[in-house]
Amino acid sequence: MVLKKGESIHVINRRAFETDLRRHFLGVVQEIEGSIVRLVGNAIVYDSTKNIFVQREDQRTRILDIGSAGYIVNVISESVNIKELKYKYDNNNRLVLTDDKAFTMDINEFGLNR
Repeated sequence: MVLKKGESIHVINRRAFETDLRRHFLGVVQEIEGSIVRLVGNAIVYDSTKNIFVQREDQRTRILDIGSAGYIVNVISESVNIKELKYKYDNNNRLVLTDDKAFTMDINEFGLNR
């Protein structure tokens, strides 16, 4: 397996249709068996009424088959504290995940802010 226990990852659920719920997950790998991963972290969902992503405060445990085509998985550097990460729009109006320090990752799904 390419991932290791203790690594932080950001997972985007692929949408089949424009109207599908936009769901992301930010967490730490607890266990791995083949492509099945057990993560502990926070769900992030898109609130279409406010046009923003909202991170749920309660921690959740998710079990995902990251080998499936249904997920986009981004590995977060070990130097980043994932509790400090948040979504915001950068100067180019692109959605990014950032700690407002050294880490910024473009996670825009379609281009400019929609």
